[in-house]
Amino acid sequence: MARQELDIQLKTPEQIEKMRAAGLVVRAALEAMRDAVAPGVSTADLDAIAEKVIRDAGAIPSFKGYHGFPASICASVNEQVVHGIPGARQILAEGDLISLDCGAILDGWHGDSAITVGVGETDPALLRMAEVAEDAMWAGIAAAARGVANGRGRLTDISFNVEKVIRKAGRYGIVDGYGGHGIGTEMHQEPHVLNHGKPGRGPRLIPGMALAIEPMITMGSPRTLELSDGWTVVTRDGSRAAHVEHTMALLDDGVWVTTALDGGKARLGDLVTARQP
Repeated sequence: MARQELDIQLKTPEQIEKMRAAGLVVRAALEAMRDAVAPGVSTADLDAIAEKVIRDAGAIPSFKGYHGFPASICASVNEQVVHGIPGARQILAEGDLISLDCGAILDGWHGDSAITVGVGETDPALLRMAEVAEDAMWAGIAAAARGVANGRGRLTDISFNVEKVIRKAGRYGIVDGYGGHGIGTEMHQEPHVLNHGKPGRGPRLIPGMALAIEPMITMGSPRTLELSDGWTVVTRDGSRAAHVEHTMALLDDGVWVTTALDGGKARLGDLVTARQP
C-alpha cells in the first residue's frame, strides 16, 4: 500500500478486492432498505434492517460510533440533506423523499454508498431530482475512468462533470461544503471531492486510488445549516434534497465501482475493467 500526493492512500489489486467485498455488503443493506421503504415505516426500522444485513455478513457498520454517531445508517428525509439520525419517532409518510447512506467495514476495508428513494406516491419532480443526482454521480465516475485510462485525468475533472450534468438538467442547488472523499482503511480519507469546479486541477487520477463520489442537490437554495443534534444537515429554505453515492477504485485502464452489484458495467460499459464475479 503506497501513498500519493496529499497523503492519498493507494491500494493494491488485492486490497481493492477486499474493498469490493465490503462494497457488496453495503449494496445488500441498501437494497434491503429500499425494499422496506413505505409509509408507516420508521427510520429506526430501516436502521435495524441495515445493521442486521451488515452483521450477518460478518462486517461492522462503519457509521455506528463514528465520532459518536449513534446509528448504522444516515436517514435524511425531505429537507434533510445528509447525516440524518434514524429514530423510532420519525415515521415515513406518503410522498416523502429519503436518502439512505450506509457504510460497512469488512476485513479492515470500507465500503460507502447512498441512495435516494421516494416513499409511496412521490412527486415526479422530486424523483427527477434524485435521478439527476444519480446521473451526475455516474458522469463523475466516468470522467475518472477516462482520466486514469488516458493518464491525463485530474481530481477536479470529476467535480466538473458532476456539476455539468446538474446544471444542464435544471435549476438545482448544488450543496457546498460537503462532497465525496477518499476511502480505504478509513471511511474518510484524502482527497475531498467537490461536486463543482473547473477541470484539470488537483491530484492526478492514478491506479490504486479509491474515491466515494456523492452529489447532493436541492430543489431550491444550496445553502444549508446543521441542526442542534450536531449531525443533521438541512436546507436553509426547507426545500427537498437528494443525495447519492458510490465507492469506486481506479485501475490501470478504467474503474471498478465496488458498491455497484455489476461493478458499474450497465452505466459505464467498457470503462469498467475489473474481473466481474
